[in-house]
Amino acid sequence: MTKKNKILLWGIILSPFIILFGLVQLTALGLFGDLPAFDQLENPKNNLATEIISEDGVVLGKYFFENRSWARHDELPQSLIDAVLATEDVRFNKHSGVDARALLRAIFGIFIGKSSSGGASTITQQLAKMLFTEQPSSGLGRVMQKLKEWIIAAQLERHYTKDEILVMYLNKVDWVNNAAGIKSAAQVYFNKKPIDLKLEESAVLVGMLKNPSLYNPNRRMNLTQQRRNVVLSQMNRYDFISDSLFDTLKSLPIILDFKMESHNEGPAPYLREYLREELKKWCANHTKQDGSNYNAYTDGLKVHTTINSRLQQFAEEAMKVHISSLQKEFYKHWKGYSKAPFPKDFEWKQINAIIDQGMRRSERYKGLKKAGKSEWR
Repeated sequence: MTKKNKILLWGIILSPFIILFGLVQLTALGLFGDLPAFDQLENPKNNLATEIISEDGVVLGKYFFENRSWARHDELPQSLIDAVLATEDVRFNKHSGVDARALLRAIFGIFIGKSSSGGASTITQQLAKMLFTEQPSSGLGRVMQKLKEWIIAAQLERHYTKDEILVMYLNKVDWVNNAAGIKSAAQVYFNKKPIDLKLEESAVLVGMLKNPSLYNPNRRMNLTQQRRNVVLSQMNRYDFISDSLFDTLKSLPIILDFKMESHNEGPAPYLREYLREELKKWCANHTKQDGSNYNAYTDGLKVHTTINSRLQQFAEEAMKVHISSLQKEFYKHWKGYSKAPFPKDFEWKQINAIIDQGMRRSERYKGLKKAGKSEWR
């Protein structure tokens, strides 16, 4: 091979990497859209639910746009961390945001048509995508998004420790069914705190990361169990669990304790609704460090009450027992009475006058009157 041909060959081999390097540099300069500023990296936005807490430390309910409560690193079981690393990014502690080895392996796999060569997105890249990039509308947009992910991932690695990145990632993921973040996911699917999750339960939640809607145990149990076993297999492959433990866990059924959370769920609903209105007033008169008002649905406030959760439970159970007998008395009292809810001594003329007055005070009546509509009887 002549010297000229060797130069040409090396040019062909290196040209994709030169082009890629140039695109990365242009992206870093903001040619393909703005990158997050320093303060955005320091304080990434998360919508956190406000928690209403009893005097004995039990969460009575939440106010939220997204049902997300922050979980600290010491609230996460090691089995969950191991499952995430084995499945999503086994070299997480060895790269600086972008795993060049995994990237080259994925590119080579595309060229040879080997779909099992694995993905190239690290946990840090996935976090960058969730925090700072939007869903692209075209193939070219996806390429530009990927370049931004690489740059933002490298920036995140410089600003945060590996543990902090992992915690941010697990708190950001949406597990569907109104379960945003690992703390809500553990509560919604297994009625547990994250630290109390069993290894096989952690594997279920990690398996959902690939596609939470597809691997939703509340809808597709068999498919979810298959995906859980893939996670267990990865943990076994990378020596997080032994062969015997893998054989034991993969045969276990998935046992859920599923309960979707909402604003109306939980004890003391009337108190919580009263507190919601009071909290709105408090937020309107108090500001954060940046000068903006607090938000009852997104700022992760903790509202401590004097309610004892056990006593409240006893009171509500007693109410359910007695309400059935009271309801019978109510039906007995009003049975056959056609003037309800007005007293028995009211004449129909009085009742009709009250109804007519109420109608005339209504906003609907006033609006129709203003529009020139006439009364018809």
